[in-house]
Amino acid sequence: MRFTPTHPDGLREALWRAVAVYRVLALVFVAYLTAVNSAGYAHPPYAWLALAVMAAWTAATGWGYADPARRRWPLLGADLAVTAAVELSTLWVVGLDPLRHQLPTLAPAWIGGVVLAWAVAGGRRRGLAAAVVLGAVEGVVRGSAGQAAATGIILMLLAGLSTGHVARLAADVERRLREAAQREAAAAERERLARGIHDSVLQVLAMVARRGARLDGEAGELARLAGEQEAALRALIGAAPPEPAGGEADLRALLRPYAGRSISVAAPAAPVPLPEPVAAELARAVGAALANVARHGGPATRAWVLVEDEPAAVTVTVRDDGPGIVPGRLDEAAADGRLGVAQSILGRLADLGGTATIHSEPDEGTEVELRVPRTLRG
Repeated sequence: MRFTPTHPDGLREALWRAVAVYRVLALVFVAYLTAVNSAGYAHPPYAWLALAVMAAWTAATGWGYADPARRRWPLLGADLAVTAAVELSTLWVVGLDPLRHQLPTLAPAWIGGVVLAWAVAGGRRRGLAAAVVLGAVEGVVRGSAGQAAATGIILMLLAGLSTGHVARLAADVERRLREAAQREAAAAERERLARGIHDSVLQVLAMVARRGARLDGEAGELARLAGEQEAALRALIGAAPPEPAGGEADLRALLRPYAGRSISVAAPAAPVPLPEPVAAELARAVGAALANVARHGGPATRAWVLVEDEPAAVTVTVRDDGPGIVPGRLDEAAADGRLGVAQSILGRLADLGGTATIHSEPDEGTEVELRVPRTLRG
């Protein structure tokens, strides 16, 4: 059974929608409190002006946060500043004496919207930072009226921490869903390619190996090489792609299967650990270089693979004693659409952040140096 993950951005988007809904409901609650209590305020008309500002800002943030490209610190900072200013205006609009008689501030509950927005955007620390700022504002307002503000401050701190934690979990789940989708797509493409290779290349190699096994001389050697390439190709398309987990693989173990009568593999005695995906791609690049040796060098060509584990990088050198490469032939092949070297070797190393260097002269063999920096580890 194949697992098809849901859209990876759905979790974070659901949190942002929840923040927008919360702010609207909080605005309705503030409107109710204003209607009930404004007659007792020091400056009642300005309470309705403050409510209009809150309504406009609720609409503005609803529009602003709807686009991921706008969820950045200019909007988040403005959101925090506007919310703090509205709450501080309580001191003049409501007045100290009404506050001492337990009338609410101008924006109870509504001020929590910015804490939630900061937490969803930046996790626990940013959510906690916004809660601390608004907690200080609430402390100033309540403290000026001789009231305790501890309960409201604690609730905002808890909201920032808990919402930020949920946002971090959602981001982690989204990342895992994306990786699962990528692995599934890669597996499907691998299966498609494997079917095509099995129906064409593998059958031809198997036929050459089977019929040529009865022959001597160069034809027999060619049949043996065809058998080796068939086995290597079957192992390559049959192996599961490496999981992008944090595990490491010993590069030596991935290169040993290439060793044969005409291929020598020399590696350090100690393991050569690399992240599994990096080691697998590097080994495939080596396999592509050896495939070029077999394709262009002929049955008598020998190849040597040398692995060097250096402090700053891992270097694999593939050298052969074949006919070499005529200057300009690689460029001509790329221009003609034959991208074996460009994609299988150069492209793989570029994707890994490494380098691939090819040295060759006619009748002097070819040397391919593949270098992957150690900074890719872990």
